[in-house]
Amino acid sequence: MRDQQSLLMRGSHFLLLMFVAGALMLAAYGAMTGDTFYLRLGTEALIFAGLALSVDLLLGYTGALSLGQALYFGIGAYVSALVLLQRPSFWLAMLAAGAASLIAAIVGGLIANRVRGVYFTLITLGLAQVIAKIVYNTRELGASDGIIGIPVVDIGIGSLSISAANPVGFFLVVLAVIGVLYGALAYMLETPFGRVLIALKTNERRVPFLGYSAWRARMAAYVAAGVVAGLSGALYPMLRGFVSPELMFFSVSGNAVISVLLGGVGTLVGALYGSVLLVVIKSIISSWTEHHLIVIGVIFMCSVLFLPRGLVGIVQPWILRMSQPSKNRQEAAHVIPATREASS
Repeated sequence: MRDQQSLLMRGSHFLLLMFVAGALMLAAYGAMTGDTFYLRLGTEALIFAGLALSVDLLLGYTGALSLGQALYFGIGAYVSALVLLQRPSFWLAMLAAGAASLIAAIVGGLIANRVRGVYFTLITLGLAQVIAKIVYNTRELGASDGIIGIPVVDIGIGSLSISAANPVGFFLVVLAVIGVLYGALAYMLETPFGRVLIALKTNERRVPFLGYSAWRARMAAYVAAGVVAGLSGALYPMLRGFVSPELMFFSVSGNAVISVLLGGVGTLVGALYGSVLLVVIKSIISSWTEHHLIVIGVIFMCSVLFLPRGLVGIVQPWILRMSQPSKNRQEAAHVIPATREASS
């Protein structure tokens, strides 16, 4: 008999398959028509979906709101860009970005996890703002202009070589990377450690009575989220050919939080859907008016007021019930009220 979390995660996996199917259809459409705009837009949405995954890990499963995840996204992007300028190697850039974001997340976690609640949120925001300002004023990192002229990298996968300049190929590579990150987080949440993270959100004071260290669990989750954000950021310079300090600004972290709220907090796959939806909305609205941020703000407020569980949070229990045998549907039906109680 599966517990509530396992049942919800099963629904997320089904929605992930639908997400991947839609992405493959987009890739096929781009390959047949030669239209690269939507492929590049979809690739960017997938990259920022990785950042949203890191936000959902903290907010959805530990209850910690971080407004500074863009810090690790930017660190991953800058380290990746510097490596690519010296040696155009995809795997070396990803390894260096992962290591740098790991170290940065450990340092940031030691600082931020000393407090809780709104103070944690403010410290994460402050850390990102301080580092962004340092990068902004550092001439060796391009200062306000960032780093430009990043060479196109060839991605070697066995005997196969895919160029980042190939819109279809690089889109599929990014889709695979984000899928691996999702799978790693989903596996982690299915372990006993994942249950400890959920216990932190429910009642952190009782976790030590179960024999676990609440601080260590929060620290591990924070570091994991930082690495996920850093690895996602490492893909950005391969797509755009440049990086800038704006990748560490509050707006990037804020968009990631909005993506998670749109898709559904604590669903994991909702971060993917929310990120794609937000990028599409921004692209459409910005073509109509330069005041697209106002429209996005209105959409954000409406989603909080009228869709508190997000898009995936609404359809996930329904998909779960449909996937259950008739004799077990009554068990799956209890997931809906239990989810509402946990979210409240």
